[in-house]
Amino acid sequence: MNATTRLGLLGLAMTLSACSVLETDKIDYKSATKGATLEVPPDLRQLSRDTRYAVPGGVVSAAAFEAGQAQQPRGSANAAPKSIGDVRIERDGNQRWLVVDRPADQLWDPVRDFWLENGFVYTLEQPNLGILETDWAENRAKLPQDIIRSTIGKVFDSLYSTGERDKFRTRLERGATGSTEIYVSHRGMVEVYTSSQKDSTVWQPRPSDPELETEFLRRLMVKLGVSEEQSKAATAAPLPATPAARMATVNNVPVVQLDEGFDRAWRRVGVSLDRTGFTVEDRDRSQGVYFVRYVAPAEKKEKGFFGKLFSRSADTASPLKYRIVVRSEDNLSTVSVLNAAGTPESSADAQRILRVLADDLK
Repeated sequence: MNATTRLGLLGLAMTLSACSVLETDKIDYKSATKGATLEVPPDLRQLSRDTRYAVPGGVVSAAAFEAGQAQQPRGSANAAPKSIGDVRIERDGNQRWLVVDRPADQLWDPVRDFWLENGFVYTLEQPNLGILETDWAENRAKLPQDIIRSTIGKVFDSLYSTGERDKFRTRLERGATGSTEIYVSHRGMVEVYTSSQKDSTVWQPRPSDPELETEFLRRLMVKLGVSEEQSKAATAAPLPATPAARMATVNNVPVVQLDEGFDRAWRRVGVSLDRTGFTVEDRDRSQGVYFVRYVAPAEKKEKGFFGKLFSRSADTASPLKYRIVVRSEDNLSTVSVLNAAGTPESSADAQRILRVLADDLK
C-alpha cells in the first residue's frame, strides 16, 4: 500500500469518526492532580495550568459566569422524598439531595472515598465544614469511539479532548435529628474558539447540570448501601421547575427575593453558593447566615474593559469577608449581603455577588 492510499484511508477514517455518536450516558472521569482552587465566586484566580486535565489558559470572572449561565425552567415544585433503608433522596425544584440517618462523622470517609473511586482528586477538604471539592476533570466517555481512537488512541490518548471540564463540590450538613443532608453541586467549563480562524481558544463557564448532579447522588446512594435498581427507581422522576429569583431593592439595599419559605430558600442559596464557587468559611442555619470570602475584580487604568474582567496581577486585592443572609417571612425570602461587621452592604461587590446568585437561582 503506497503513501497516497494510506493517507486516503486515514482521511476516510477521520471523516467517519466525525459522524460517530457520543455515548453521553456513560461517565468516565479522569482528574488532574491537586492544583490551585478558584476563589469566590470564580473571579480572577488563575486556573491550574500544570496538569493535563486542568482547565488551561485564562481566568474566570464572575461576569463571565453571569454571561455563561443558562436560564433554568420555571414553575411550581413539591418535595418528593424516596427512602431506601436509612438513605432517602429528596427533590425540591431542580435540586436533589440525600438525607442519611447517620451522623456526619460516620459519612465523611465513605463520601470522600466515593469521589476518589470515580477518578477525581481533591483541591479542598474541610471536615469541620463538611465540604469536599474536586479538581477539574474530563468525562472521557464523551469522546467518540471511532476507528482511529480504537487503534492509535491508546498510544496518543493525550491528543483527544472533549473540550469540557467538570468539578464537583459535596457538602455534608448536619440535620436537627442526627441525620445528615448531602448536597452535590456541579460546575462546568467549555473550550471555545476566540476567532473565526480558530487559531486560539479560551475556557468559559457553562451552565451547571442538575442531571449530572443527580447521577452522582444516585451513585453515592449505591456507595452507601442502596442497590443499583433501587437507586435508579428513586431518581427516575423528572425534575420539576423552581420559582424564579429576582433582584430588588429594600431600604436602599440590593437583595434577591424568592417566593418560598426559609427551608427551601436556605437550601437553594447553599447549593447556589456551591455551584458558583464561593468559599464558604462557616454557616449558621439558626441565624440564616453563610460566611463567605470574595475576591473583588482588579481594576487598572491602563487596562481595557476585558483586561479588567479576565486578567489578574500580583497586586490583586485580598479576599474580602461577607455574610450572605437569608431572612424569611411566610413564603417570601430575602437574600442580602452584609459586610464582616454585620452591616448591610450596597457596594458594587455586593450587587455583583447578588447578581451571580440570582442568575443561578433562576
